[in-house]
Amino acid sequence: MLPGDVPFRAERADAHAALPELPDALNWVNRRERVRLSELLGRIVLLVFWNATSTSSLNLLGELRQLEKRHPGAFVLLGVHTPRYASQQPDAAVLKALQRGRFRAPIANDHEWLAWKLYSIPAWPTTLLIDADGALAARFVGEGRGQEIEEAVASLQEGMPAAFLRPPLELLENTRAAVAADPLAFPAQALASDTRLFVSDTGHHRILECSHGGRVLRQFGSGTPGNWDGQAAACGFQSPQGLALAGNVLYVADTGNHCVRRIRLDSGEVETVLGSGRPAYGDVEQQGSGLRASINAPRALAVDGELLYVAAAGQNQILRVDLRMQRVTTLAGDGRCDVRDGIGGQASLAQPGALALLPGQLLVADSGGNAIRRLRFVDLALTTLVGSSPWDPGRLDGTGRKARLAWPSGLAVAENRVYVADTCNDRLCVLDPHSGELATLEFDYPLHQPQGLSYAAGSLWLADRDDHAILRIDPEHGACERVAVDE
Repeated sequence: MLPGDVPFRAERADAHAALPELPDALNWVNRRERVRLSELLGRIVLLVFWNATSTSSLNLLGELRQLEKRHPGAFVLLGVHTPRYASQQPDAAVLKALQRGRFRAPIANDHEWLAWKLYSIPAWPTTLLIDADGALAARFVGEGRGQEIEEAVASLQEGMPAAFLRPPLELLENTRAAVAADPLAFPAQALASDTRLFVSDTGHHRILECSHGGRVLRQFGSGTPGNWDGQAAACGFQSPQGLALAGNVLYVADTGNHCVRRIRLDSGEVETVLGSGRPAYGDVEQQGSGLRASINAPRALAVDGELLYVAAAGQNQILRVDLRMQRVTTLAGDGRCDVRDGIGGQASLAQPGALALLPGQLLVADSGGNAIRRLRFVDLALTTLVGSSPWDPGRLDGTGRKARLAWPSGLAVAENRVYVADTCNDRLCVLDPHSGELATLEFDYPLHQPQGLSYAAGSLWLADRDDHAILRIDPEHGACERVAVDE
C-alpha cells in the first residue's frame, strides 16, 4: 500500500507486541548519540512517523507539543522523518523541517525507509505508543488523536513510580529552532502591490508591511505564537502563510490557528474572519456554513470583491466565503487527498497550497498532488491543467500531464502567463494557462524551497522559505536580487 497523508479517518489498533530495535542506519539529525529503544526501558515512548509536506503530520506535532506541556517528563517523544521527495532525503533538509515545525525532540532521518518498513507504518502521520517494557501498546494513525493518546499514556502511567518521570533527551543546542536573530524565519508569502511589500514571516508568527526596498513600516502580530485579535503588534498569529490584498484590507491565512484573519490597513486592526481556532474534521456545511465554522490549515487565499477563496490544505478543499452574506461554502473537494477531476464536491484535491484568479476561473497549486488545477466558476468543473498525481512527482518541462512538478506551492499571474513556485524542485516555472505548457524560468540564483510569490511593479516577488529571504526577480532578463528586509 502506498503511504499517504491521513488527516483523521484512520482507526486505532492495539497490538501489545514487542518492538524490534530502531535500525542502526537511521541518522539522528539533532543529537550526537543514537537513540535506542533498549536504553529507554522503564519509560513510556511516543514514536511518531511524519513528513514535512504532510499537513496532517504538522497538525499532529502541534497536538503533541500541547501534550508535552501538560505532562512534562511523562513520556519520551521521538520523531522519524521519511522522505516523500528526493529533496527531503539529506539530513540538512530534515533539520530545516524540524525547525519549521518547532519539533523539540530527537529526530531521525529514515531516508531509506528502513524504520517505516520495519514497523509496517501505513501512512503519515503514525504514532506508536511503547510501554515501559518496550512493547507496542497502541498505534494511532492520523491527526486529531491527541486526546486518545493522552488517555493511553495516562493509563500506562498508572502504578509507575514517579522516578520514571525524567527530563527529555538532550538535543544539540543549535538545532532547537530557527535562528531567532535573523530578520525573517521561513517566510511563506511575499505579496507586493505598486508601493508596498507584505511578508508572512511565518517562523516569527507575524506579518510585515515593508517598502519595496525592505524597510519595515509596520508589524502585525506580537511575534509570539497565539490566537487573539487586536491592534497591529498587539495580536497573535501562529505560522501565518498565504496573503490576499483588497484595497485597504489584507487577508491572512493563519495556518497554525486554523483560521483566516483580516488586517484593516488604515487602522491596523486585526480580526478573525473565518474559523474557530480548531481544525475541521468535516465539511463546513455540516457546521451550518457560518463564519465560525472550523477549517483545517488554510494555506492560501484569493479575493475578488466580497468573495474570498480559501485553500484549506488540511481538509483538501477549496472554500468560498461570501463576506457580505457571512457564509462559507465548499466549492471543490470531497476531503480525500487525491488528484481526481470532477464537479465540485465530486472532485478530489491534495493539500492545495496556492491560488490565483483568472477571468472566470481559479487556478490551484495542488501541492500534495504535484499538479496545477483549474476550477471554473460557471459549473465548478475541476480539471488538471498540468502535472500528474500525488505519487508521481518529478522535474520535467512539457504540456499537461506530461510535465512533472514536486510540491508546487506558489502562483502569480502576470498578463497571459502564470508563474509557479515548484518548491521541492527549488525552481520557478512559467505556465501558459491556455495550452498547459510548462517551462523552467532560467535565472542565475539558487533557490531554497521557494514558496509564495506575487507579481507587481514589473517584478516577481518570492519568499525563498528555507533561505529566510525575499527575492525580487526580473523574469524578462533573469536578474535576481535579495530584498534586504531590515537587515
